[in-house]
Amino acid sequence: ALLPYVPHVPPAALPGKITATTFTLERPHCIFDRHANASDTVWLVVALANASAAFQNPPCQAAVPPYERLPSAHSYMTLETAAAAFACSALSPAVLRVGDDTACGAQGGRDPCNGPLPSPGPYRVKFLVMSCHGPKAETRWSDPILLRTAGSPSTIDPSPTRRGSDTVVVASLLASLAAALAVVALGAVGYGGCVGRGMHPSYRTHHIPPALPQPLPPGSGCRCGCSPPPPGCFAPHPPRPCPAK
Repeated sequence: ALLPYVPHVPPAALPGKITATTFTLERPHCIFDRHANASDTVWLVVALANASAAFQNPPCQAAVPPYERLPSAHSYMTLETAAAAFACSALSPAVLRVGDDTACGAQGGRDPCNGPLPSPGPYRVKFLVMSCHGPKAETRWSDPILLRTAGSPSTIDPSPTRRGSDTVVVASLLASLAAALAVVALGAVGYGGCVGRGMHPSYRTHHIPPALPQPLPPGSGCRCGCSPPPPGCFAPHPPRPCPAK
């Protein structure tokens, strides 16, 4: 039986009514009572808009197209629910969420599930009443439902904000200060071995680059004065006189 009901997104404002991977449908109420028994189930058929016309209702529940079929066949069935949940006497939520089961496909199974929608669409949906012998009744296809997409890169303001400009200025000042301190430190190291009159002695840095070998003590067998000296051997150099004042 073809029912006159048309599935649709609720007109009221709802949080997350349409997202990039999900959308909300109004739950049918008192629609299947005359066509479904207590043992029947109601499925939601989800298809890309251009594939809804070619969709074939499965002859039995064993032939229900699973969620994993969407990329190749562009349609699948989900939200298997007892027909009693849509009866006039049923106390059930007013909406259905399509695509909110993020665990779909995680175990590699092919059971029908309510997984996230992989593209913006548009999609069309319909409800299908199934018994153990096959389809019994169906609604009409919905109007196309288009999901939300990310904003265009052209909408991003390329100019930095006030806070960002202040951050750049502070970073520039810190870099200049660090450079000035480095120059002062190098000057102090250059005069580290000289003690002039009326001046306090300065000290050399104790940092020695790890790549440079350490000189061996006298009498250790190193033939200093050889040309070139073997590794670890340094030829003695006379101490450099202090610059004249």
